[in-house]
Formats: sequence, structure tokens, C-alpha cells
Amino acid sequence: MENIFDMIERLCPDGVEYKKLEDCLDYEQPTKYIVKSTDYNNSYETPVLTAGQSFILGYTDETDGIFKADKENPIIIFDDFTTSFHWVDFDFKVKSSAMKMLKPKNNICFRYVFYAMKCIKFQPYSHMRHWIGSYSKFEIPFPPIEIQQKIVNMLDSFMELTELLKRETELRQKQYEYYRDKIFDMKRR
Repeated sequence: MENIFDMIERLCPDGVEYKKLEDCLDYEQPTKYIVKSTDYNNSYETPVLTAGQSFILGYTDETDGIFKADKENPIIIFDDFTTSFHWVDFDFKVKSSAMKMLKPKNNICFRYVFYAMKCIKFQPYSHMRHWIGSYSKFEIPFPPIEIQQKIVNMLDSFMELTELLKRETELRQKQYEYYRDKIFDMKRR
């Protein structure tokens, strides 16, 4: 199996093309998807998202204004103020208008763009909206689609392994706490 660097050398002997994010992504304002009530409950079906660190704020029973996303039609939610973003492939509502829903413009490998955005080193310098004025102007490398897909496959595999390790670590932590508590509980008797 040919590695990525050999593919780039073979398919892009003169280097790769760079494109601005605004040339490959459209955005939608979230206004019609904003949740009306913050009376969240885990028994409700629809997650309420923020592009910030917490991601899922809770669940709502509202049935109007749900953004439809799935595995075949995912989006990226982008926080206009912090520039934090998340990949979303399920239906949802949002908490705030301070985000953009990003979608692919053309026939691109959308997941590749998501991973490339993760490499952009941008620190917001003020409390202002960043997508239109600055962030969308960043350029990312665009190798041929077969290289993009190979990169995505490799990074997705690493993400899956990372999630497995995270779950394993959580289980080991619970196991550790169980035995620690059991051992010290025995000493009290």
C-alpha cells in the first residue's frame, strides 16, 4: 500500500493547490434553529448544541426548527466568537446565533476540510465574529481527492482508536475506584 507522502510525490510533483475555506464551504446562520426553552431534559430526543467545549448542552422536546444532519449530510458547527467547531452528523437545535453551520460547496472531501481546519492556528483576539472577516480567508492544502480520502481514512482510524482508549481508561478508572473503596472499606470493619 502506497503511503501518503509517496502519493503526493507521484500525484503532485509541483506541490499541492491551496484554497481558501470560503471557496470550499458555504455557511448558514442558525437563527431558525435556535431553541426557545432552556428547560433541557435527558429524556427528550433532540440535542441542543453549542460549538464551544461543552458541545451538547442538553436535550429539548421542541419539534420545530430542527436542523437535519446525518452521516450522508453532515455539517460543521462553527462558533463565530471562539472559532471552536464540531463535526455533526445528527439532527439538532442550537442555543445561540453566534455560530455558523458550514457545508461543502463543491465536490470536495468535506471530512478532509474538517481535519485541515483543525490545523489552523488562530487565536481570537477580540470578542467579534470571525468567520466572514478572517477565518474563512485561511487557506488549506488541496491534494487530489484520493490523497484527501487516504488522509481522512487514516485520521478517522486514529480517532476511533483514541475513543476506544478513552473508554478503556474510563472503565479502568471505575475499576480502580471500586477496588480502592472495597479495600479501604474492609479495613474499617
